Amino acid sequence: MSLSLLSILVHAYVAWRLLPAMPGPAWVAVLMGAVLAVSALVLPWGMMARRIKHPRWSDTLAWAGLLFMGLFSSLLVLTVLRDVALLLAAGVQAVWPAWLPMTALQSWSALAVPVIAGGVTLWGLFNARRRAAVVRVDVPIADLPASLHGFTIAQISDIHVGPTIKGPYLQAIVHAVNGLQADLVAVTGDLVDGSVRDLAPHVAPLAQLASRHGTYFVTGNHEYYSGAHAWVAELRRLGITVLMNEHVVLRHGPLVPQTELVLAGVADHGAHHFDPTHRSDPHAALLGAPATALVRILLAHQPRSAEAAAQAGFHLQLSGHTHGGQFWPWNLFVPMQQPFTAGLHRWRELWVYTSRGTGYWGPPKRFGAPSEITHLRLVPA
Repeated sequence: MSLSLLSILVHAYVAWRLLPAMPGPAWVAVLMGAVLAVSALVLPWGMMARRIKHPRWSDTLAWAGLLFMGLFSSLLVLTVLRDVALLLAAGVQAVWPAWLPMTALQSWSALAVPVIAGGVTLWGLFNARRRAAVVRVDVPIADLPASLHGFTIAQISDIHVGPTIKGPYLQAIVHAVNGLQADLVAVTGDLVDGSVRDLAPHVAPLAQLASRHGTYFVTGNHEYYSGAHAWVAELRRLGITVLMNEHVVLRHGPLVPQTELVLAGVADHGAHHFDPTHRSDPHAALLGAPATALVRILLAHQPRSAEAAAQAGFHLQLSGHTHGGQFWPWNLFVPMQQPFTAGLHRWRELWVYTSRGTGYWGPPKRFGAPSEITHLRLVPA
């Protein structure tokens, strides 16, 4: 079944369930029908606009399609919930006929669905397009050396530079990160949705990231949809260290000799499906690391790398991928695939911090899962 046909069918379902029950003057139902008709035609372009070679047309159609995708997502979910509620109400009415005015309930619930969906979409658009807020997190590490007390990491993740996120959006993020004056910057994957040829100028602001120990990157699944090898080369050209199942040893502190900290990174959890040589391996990432390093940190795009990271002996894993669900109700489905949706959690002896992401994917919409620039600080347990 083609994407366009599927779009028409699901829009027809919403129209069938809502339009006949719409209250008020006839133009209300007509306007709602027009919105659904336009959405049914335009929404598929949110996924297919990349096929158009002209960048301006491609981005314009992507914007339109993805906006309607965000709106219709809420319309569809609320319509289904309305049908469930009406079914339950019909059962109640069968027992107590005078208790529920079904006609009024059907009418006003039909109007409530698009009003709520529209409000959620507009608020979600505002949340998605504003610069991510800084979230400060203290991570307690047992036996943390004194010279690493207060060691800071600025984490950004899941920016998804692409059809609706361009250079100025990323530039604002870079400016905010630099203002944190962190000891290092970690970029935990899903930076892009598109090729180096199309997006290199928009990713260039990453070269301006500044910190004491530099910027480190690991691949996410979307890098593999967009040409991972080319992106790894481009990021290295920008002066960013890409960690592919490997580590670096950072020496930190005012004392001589300075305290050693191991920072490792792995390819995306599913990278081997695209390139067998990129199989994610936290154990390999630690090979040759000095035993004297008392703190070991892993950058891994997906939280589900935690099991292998804990077995390998890491103290902290920084991840993204989930977007915190991005907007309701999709946050409810994240636990089906990932152990954590957002925030700091414990996996045996390992701390795992899962970022809600610094950008967004697909519809420019965030509701109940705000984007973040994470400022992590190591503190003694």
